[in-house]
Amino acid sequence: MLAAIRQPKGFYKTAFLLMIPIILQNMITQMVALADTFMVGVLGEEFLAAVTMANTPFFIVMLITFGAQGGVSVMVSQYWGKGDARTINRIMGIGIYVSASFCLIVSVAMAMYPEKVLSLITDNQELIPLGCDYARIVGFSYVFSSISGVYIATQRSMENTKLGVLVLSTSAGINVFLNWVLIFGKLGLPALGVAGAALATLLSRVVEVIIVSIYAMRSKRLPLVPKLVLCPGKIIVGDFFKYASPVILNEALWSLGTSLYPVIMGHMEGSTQILAAFTIAGNLERIFTTTVFAVGSAASVIIGREIGAGRRDRVYDAGVSLALMGFLTGLVAAVLFFMVRTFLLGPVIYPLFKLSMDARDIATTMITILCVNVPIRTLNFTIIIGILRGGGDVRAVMIIDLVGLYFLALPAAAISGLVLKAGITVVYLCICAEEIFKLTASILRFRSKKWINDVTREQIE
Repeated sequence: MLAAIRQPKGFYKTAFLLMIPIILQNMITQMVALADTFMVGVLGEEFLAAVTMANTPFFIVMLITFGAQGGVSVMVSQYWGKGDARTINRIMGIGIYVSASFCLIVSVAMAMYPEKVLSLITDNQELIPLGCDYARIVGFSYVFSSISGVYIATQRSMENTKLGVLVLSTSAGINVFLNWVLIFGKLGLPALGVAGAALATLLSRVVEVIIVSIYAMRSKRLPLVPKLVLCPGKIIVGDFFKYASPVILNEALWSLGTSLYPVIMGHMEGSTQILAAFTIAGNLERIFTTTVFAVGSAASVIIGREIGAGRRDRVYDAGVSLALMGFLTGLVAAVLFFMVRTFLLGPVIYPLFKLSMDARDIATTMITILCVNVPIRTLNFTIIIGILRGGGDVRAVMIIDLVGLYFLALPAAAISGLVLKAGITVVYLCICAEEIFKLTASILRFRSKKWINDVTREQIE
């Protein structure tokens, strides 16, 4: 164990330098989402509800794009270690084709038939017209964000995490400013309401593509080869779908499964208080677990680079060190989370949301459980999404992720909450039990070393 932790000089520095920009990127994304919610909420709760409803169909779009970016990351990190920039151009091109084409199809459908699509989601005839105004425009923003997202994921997998911070911070500033101008009609422009929010999002995503396009044409790390981006070739297309399809399916089914938790809670006694507490606890958890994605992403890049470079003898020990980093990072996040729970929940956070005493008690219980769960979750994410997926073990990752959710956590939560009528504490413990299963399964898979797979080929002409 101690021998595995002793890594070559610069190993831990590289890992932290990869993590910090990703943490900043996640925080920027969350702050923009909060600003959007606040500005639309000023218009009234019906406008906020309409925007939330209109974004529902695009949830699937986001899953596809995240899956495509995940497939890109798995392959690019290994080809980066191999030093094959030409094949990376091919992989990037496939990722853009897959995510952008799917986004375009959905966006056109929403622009042409928004009433029909939104009527499948709600029968509230007051919300549908408001949602249509938003959906007609905002869908096309996903086309542009899919392009910039794939390029950012490509550069991140090549150890360039600063680009994401640059692009998204610029886009975020433009988005918030345009929201203020277009929603409320500032600087002499008409007030467009929710349509203004959609247009602001679209324009900010166009700026993202402009920035990454200029960067791509000047990048020395990844010299752009347009011919390879536009015509990737059948061989690498086959490889991409071999490794990306399980990632896309994994993301889609996992997100679908976790979306059922509020449904279970919504059918329990005291559901209003439970769901309010669940929302507060979940939002606070996301703030303190921005490091989860950062550690996992850094681990995936480092593992893929080592495999691609042919240093298989160092990969397992590197994985041990990265797993330890994940656990320690999660432990620090848990301590900070517990301090907020102890000193800020009652006097500061709860009064902002005007929670009832029952909802406060439930939220406090959930947050206490989460404080214990955060280090385990961070370790799991580091091993499963970072190390195993970085090693090309995408099918095993999908199995571990989905078995724990669909065969343990979801049934246990449903039975305890809806059949046995147990309290929310028992139900929430059942939900968190998924992490215990994943920890056991991921450690066993990690120790087997079967996850170390070279997904690269010799240079493709």
